[in-house]
Amino acid sequence: MAIDLLSTFIKPMHREGTKFVAIFAAVTLVLFLIWEPLGWIGVGLTVWCYYFFRDPVRVTPTREGLIVSPADGVVSLIEPAVPPAELGMGPTPMTRVSVFMSVFDCHVNRAPIGGTVTAVAYRPGKFLNASLDKASEDNERNALAIRLADGRQIAVVQIAGLVARRILCEVREGTPLLTGERFGMIRFGSRLDVYLPEGVQPLVCLGQVMTSGETVLADLTSPEARRTGAAR
Repeated sequence: MAIDLLSTFIKPMHREGTKFVAIFAAVTLVLFLIWEPLGWIGVGLTVWCYYFFRDPVRVTPTREGLIVSPADGVVSLIEPAVPPAELGMGPTPMTRVSVFMSVFDCHVNRAPIGGTVTAVAYRPGKFLNASLDKASEDNERNALAIRLADGRQIAVVQIAGLVARRILCEVREGTPLLTGERFGMIRFGSRLDVYLPEGVQPLVCLGQVMTSGETVLADLTSPEARRTGAAR
């Protein structure tokens, strides 16, 4: 029981966070030398930094056809939109589901569905609040196109946010991905957009809290209509 309780609070850390936690810890030591109360503030910030870069194990549903959330956070937008032009997926609008990640969410990004990466396209841009609709067009972003086994395509786009300053993508064109497999992360607040194939309805609602690699976002095999929800 003690081990299980400990694992609830202590998670593995993404390697991207090692240098940042070391910097926060070093600054904390200096703050203690200056004035002890400042040192304890530094301790709190160091713990937050570690927590930001946490990389927990997730249990991904493996039934064929399921699309899972690529990010922790809240569903901020569900609307028709044309995928980023740099992916070459055409001008036809697809249903876009946006998941906004605050600075308190886990920022490791996971593949929404298994398939082969057919395109990876980075585009520089602004650093607007990632919860805004225009962030999809104006902000720095990194877009992936994934071809499914049946030939259909899905797009997933990493979008930098107000304080985000680096998008990390660890896959390239031709990389095979499993559903829920890690493919990158964004530092310090951001958003993930998923573009669903034609005819596929989202099974999530605006405001719903998502867990990357676990929450089912859509089902390629389901005829269910788009869901609605109510805060309770």
